[in-house]
This record gives sequence, structure tokens and C-alpha cells, in this order.
Amino acid sequence: MQYSAEVEHMCPVAKGAYHGPAPIPEEGKWVQAKEISDISGYTHGIGWCAPQQGACKLSLNVKDGIIEEALVETIGCSGMTHSAAMAAEILPGKTILEALNTDLVCDAINVAMRELFLQIVYGRTQTAFSEDGLPVGAGLDDLGKGLRSMVGTTYGTKAKGSRYLELAQGYITHLALNDKDEIIGFEYVNLGVLCDLLKKDVDAKEAMKKATGRYGQWDNPAKVIDPRKE
Repeated sequence: MQYSAEVEHMCPVAKGAYHGPAPIPEEGKWVQAKEISDISGYTHGIGWCAPQQGACKLSLNVKDGIIEEALVETIGCSGMTHSAAMAAEILPGKTILEALNTDLVCDAINVAMRELFLQIVYGRTQTAFSEDGLPVGAGLDDLGKGLRSMVGTTYGTKAKGSRYLELAQGYITHLALNDKDEIIGFEYVNLGVLCDLLKKDVDAKEAMKKATGRYGQWDNPAKVIDPRKE
């Protein structure tokens, strides 16, 4: 260790009481985190790129400082989907400090990692008060049946009103309107369920029927429209 001449000539003054790091909640325990290996938790964070043309939701399951599980969900940018594919290979097995200082290919994913790092090291994870946290694999549970991200895509104009294109239930095939042309329900196809059925060699028409559902006041609509064409 090198010291300047001014410091070399100073006399030593004894240090007072030791103030350690404040305890943070981690998976049902209170932890004084001094090393990266002290950190555990499962949590989510959102990141965006400088031009703000895309966003990433990143979910990490950290055990003893190591990323054991990573779920990377992206929207709004086609290139980001390929960056996400690389990030899913890069992140597992790294410490959260390594991951923070790794180029995750896309700015939105890098920003998401930064936001998650802050949550994790400050004890603000989703599992802060859950004993032993969540098992590895919890990220897949977030995706639900069919293992697809929940995406909402809606569109509207002053001249023609709104169109629901995709909601949590799935791909919207038809909108139900009342006699005032207000949306009162919709028909959807759960694409995850549909693809699973097709992989099992179920007939396409039968698979569509099983994967189709309806929501809202569908029984007696004044009009039914295709939101993408009508």
C-alpha cells in the first residue's frame, strides 16, 4: 500500500466502535452482507435501451451469490430477442458482480441487470421474507401453462377506436361489440396450448377448438369483428 508523504507523517488515531453493514432480509433470514457469497434471493427487474425502442424483463434466482436461474423476456426490438438468447447462456453460473460487469449484448438487458443488482444487494428481492427462497425452476412458473411470456398488444386510433390484438389470455381472434359499437368481449387462442397440441399430432381444427376461449359478454353481441382486418 502506498501512502502520500502527508499521510506518512500523521500520527495514528484509534478507531471507535465497529459499525458493520446493516442487516438485510434474505430468504427468511437477516444477513449482514459483506461478500457477494452472502447474497441470495429471487427477483425481477425491467431494463430499457438508450433509444427506448425495446425493454427487457429479467428474472434471476440467486443462491449464495451465484445466478442459478435466469429468465429473459424482451419486447419491442427484434435484435433484442437474439441478445436474450445469448444472455440466457451467459448469466447462469456467474456471480451477480460478474454479471453486472458483463456485456449482455443489449443495453436493455444490461440495464435490467443493473436494476436487479440494486434490488438484490439491498435486500429488496421478491423472496426477502420467504424461508429458503424459491427453488430453481421458479422462473418457469412465472410463464404459466404453455411456457409463454404474457404479452399485451393493443392499438387504437381516434377515427376507428381500439383493437385488442393480444392479451394475457392469448392471441385475440375476434372482438364482440354491443349495439353502441363498444367492446364487450373477445375470443382468443392460447398459442402455448395450441402448439403443445399440434406437437402431439392433434388435428389442427381440433387443436384450435381446444385452445380457443372467450371472455366477457360473448353470448349476445350486436357484432363480431376481426381486430386485424375489420
